[in-house]
Amino acid sequence: MANRGPSYGLSREVQEKIEQKYDPELESRLVNWIIVQCGEQIEHPPPGRQHFQTWLMDGTLLCKLINSLHPKGNEPIAKISESKMAFKQMEQISQFLKAAEIYGVRTTDIFQTVDLWEGKDMAAVQRTLMALGSLAVTKDDGCYKGDPSWFHRKAQQNRRGFSEEQLRQGQNVIGLQMGSNKGASQSGMTGYGMPRQII
Repeated sequence: MANRGPSYGLSREVQEKIEQKYDPELESRLVNWIIVQCGEQIEHPPPGRQHFQTWLMDGTLLCKLINSLHPKGNEPIAKISESKMAFKQMEQISQFLKAAEIYGVRTTDIFQTVDLWEGKDMAAVQRTLMALGSLAVTKDDGCYKGDPSWFHRKAQQNRRGFSEEQLRQGQNVIGLQMGSNKGASQSGMTGYGMPRQII
């Protein structure tokens, strides 16, 4: 973690709101998935936001995770470094983020490198990993390992095909968005500026 002093005032309030979004139950599910997905003897971290951050901070697990979601020989990250240098670790986190975006995770769901490295927004890290897991379950290409119920399947497109005749018939129907010619009418209305006739 970066050596930053404590924050005060508005900065502290903002940081507390960000920290409230972190979900300890989700952390447990994500840890289990990463261990199962990577398929190696990976040590289970103690529970807690800081332990989760320390566990992922060097980027090696994240790179192994994204590589495990691809077929052998088609991994996006060719070399995973075990370096203790901060620059190398941050570079690996960036490589993971690029690979996740190419895999299909939306840009809005991807965290920033400092969110993990400095522990600024671990909820955003959880959001990215959830989006990645959901995408892996939805692709169903045989690379996902673990319980499929850990993540929600994303909606698939449902294309509909209409024949030329069906499209022509649709042109003859007035949709309800256009309004209706039944019900209200202008009968009994007076012209603009004319006084109402009271009898």
